[in-house]
Amino acid sequence: MWFDQRHQGVLFGDIRSEEHTLCDGRALSITPDVAMDFRDMPFDDGCFKLVVFDPPHLRRAGKHSWLGKKYGILGDDWRMDLQQGFSECFRVLAYEGILIFKWAEVQIKTSEVLKLTEKKPLFGHISGKKSNTHWICFMKT
Repeated sequence: MWFDQRHQGVLFGDIRSEEHTLCDGRALSITPDVAMDFRDMPFDDGCFKLVVFDPPHLRRAGKHSWLGKKYGILGDDWRMDLQQGFSECFRVLAYEGILIFKWAEVQIKTSEVLKLTEKKPLFGHISGKKSNTHWICFMKT
């Protein structure tokens, strides 16, 4: 999603660090700057002005499917995982910092996910071929 992933202000975190060859021969490289779990981030409180939270959105995908490899798969405790993720995002976010939340409403409705945080979004936008990708903006107040 970043135009310049090497920009000095970008820090990419993911629990995975892996390389795959997809079924069409393309290479998929997941190489985070920091190996981390979004439910327990290794950062101080209030240290970021902008956080982008783009968690896995799939509950069902084959373990060897390209969708599962590319996006990851949520576990059985997905509600608790996402709730902890939101909490961590707001914890590391500075006062009046911005959280951009990206969600693909393919298997789980966005409205169900937004119930997992008490914070209310400022605005959002729906995009994608089938209008199922939601970009939602929060501000920490």
